Amino acid sequence: MRRADPAVRRVLHASLALLAALAAAGAAATPAVLDDFREVLPQLQPERRAQLLERATQWQGLTAVQREAFTRRAAEWDALPRAERDARRVNYRAWQALTPDERARLQALSARVRALPADERATLRAQFDALDGSERRGWRLGPTLGADYPELQPLLAQLPAAQHAPLLQVLRELTPVQRRDLGMLVYRTPPQQRDRLRRELLSTAAGQRDRWLWERLGR
Repeated sequence: MRRADPAVRRVLHASLALLAALAAAGAAATPAVLDDFREVLPQLQPERRAQLLERATQWQGLTAVQREAFTRRAAEWDALPRAERDARRVNYRAWQALTPDERARLQALSARVRALPADERATLRAQFDALDGSERRGWRLGPTLGADYPELQPLLAQLPAAQHAPLLQVLRELTPVQRRDLGMLVYRTPPQQRDRLRRELLSTAAGQRDRWLWERLGR
């Protein structure tokens, strides 16, 4: 059997971890009808109220055929086991956290994967399923960070919620060489000192990260 292109194999793991989110995106919420929520709306948090109003506007703009299709997808969503719905929500949130460039790369890759022979797709899927659970979760971070996740995982473990998005942004801004050096630094840092390491990384300006890494690795 022809081996898959190495570039396809490398990024496919991220694709498999996240493309299910696209299928779930259209069915993750039921249509909002404002009349049914008129008394409840003032009691909602502003963000939740705005979200509900936006969905109601989208629903009202659908044609009868589109509403029927949406209702069918929503019913299919409701029929899924709870564990499957939870997994798809996790994937969808991960998809939303990706940069536009990463989403475009995964969508392009999806087209390439669909063009592969069925037996080759099955082999790639089996390879992904055979990965350690932690490594599969790491690929939800997308193609930029997924490959480096095993080395960076200790830095991301037990991460305070307030640091999650800023740290991922910094990690995506690093060059591959900088992420490699950071992985070495994480490995050498005792667990009780990793929180300090994260805070130093987050507070270091982009132009000073090379120097910070060299100094830290030289200690």
